[in-house]
Amino acid sequence: MSAAVHMTDPGPDGRFGDFGGRFIPESLVPACLEVEQAFRSAWADPVFRGRLDDLLRDYAGRPTPVTEAKRLSEELGVRILLKREDLTHTGSHKINNVLGQGLLTLQMGKTRMLAETGAGQHGVASATAAALFGLECVVYMGEVDTERQELNVFRMRLLGAEVRPVRSGSRTLKDAVNEALRDWVATVEHTHYCIGSVMGPHPFPWMVRELQSVVGHEAREQCRALLGGADPDLVLACVGGGSNAAGTFAGFVETGADLVGVEAAGGAAMDRGIPGILHGMRSYLLQDEWGQILEAESISAGLDYPGIGPEHSYLGDSGRARYAQASDDEVLDALQLLARTEGIIPALEPAHALAWLVGATRRGEVEAGSTVLMTLSGRGDKDAETVMGLLK
Repeated sequence: MSAAVHMTDPGPDGRFGDFGGRFIPESLVPACLEVEQAFRSAWADPVFRGRLDDLLRDYAGRPTPVTEAKRLSEELGVRILLKREDLTHTGSHKINNVLGQGLLTLQMGKTRMLAETGAGQHGVASATAAALFGLECVVYMGEVDTERQELNVFRMRLLGAEVRPVRSGSRTLKDAVNEALRDWVATVEHTHYCIGSVMGPHPFPWMVRELQSVVGHEAREQCRALLGGADPDLVLACVGGGSNAAGTFAGFVETGADLVGVEAAGGAAMDRGIPGILHGMRSYLLQDEWGQILEAESISAGLDYPGIGPEHSYLGDSGRARYAQASDDEVLDALQLLARTEGIIPALEPAHALAWLVGATRRGEVEAGSTVLMTLSGRGDKDAETVMGLLK
């Protein structure tokens, strides 16, 4: 199957091959249809696109640079280029998505925005956009995550958002999504649910990928300028739900670059999951023999999710992308390596991608001298206490 058929508009049924779709209560079908119609109209509107481009440039700080990691490259024997989403306003790629969905909220005449968050970065970005646009904002966050991401909880509240800790289930991201969906069912007339990743019912996986595709399209042009018109050999990103990876891959899917997404070893839905339905989508999920969802475990709150976005499931099954994993110990080592060789402290999420690259180069799985583009999806401030506690 050629690369050209990948990462296109999935159509009104929202299917990426056997994955995706819209598996939701009847009460939410009109809301999803409204969001789809509004986004299709907005995405085709030069005025909307122009306003979003202005915000991405003047507010979020785009384009973000590609940094050549020379000392790290010498260490690993490959040429490493880092797409610096950690340098955006709020410190991660999440701002790209929420600025678009915030504008869409206004266009639909809604006054309230919901969000779920694990690591807190999507919550912070949502609270930021809500403050900018004058919207009410409620963020659902698992109680476990509110404790390990206390700084981001403070940031959200400082920005005017209400943070609601979720005490059911595993008290992590999965349960935060559940509560946000329940809220949306009851308040849909005046509320937009700003899903933070390429997951959930159609049109969210497609819409979030389109809003994040700015990362990949920028990176491709920047890489070609650096590489004399060539593309990198390997394009690498971490994957939880998978929005930064989807946005990055969108810029390179029609090239010959190898696409690799890296999950947490305690999740790894592409490796250990089986197809099932969760949060309105069909995708690879961690589940037992009776179809009960299993809990994911990760040092990173942002990758602590028992599934993966449906388009990633399709990319993996079709062979256009491959998915690997990294352990907590490998991630901690990789985080320190980047800090000490390049003076860049990454978030734990992108440290997973680097951890896999470190291992892959040492195992000979990546050819020496290859050019690797890695998306550095967020900065490490939010994880400082977690890392400090583990390194004592």
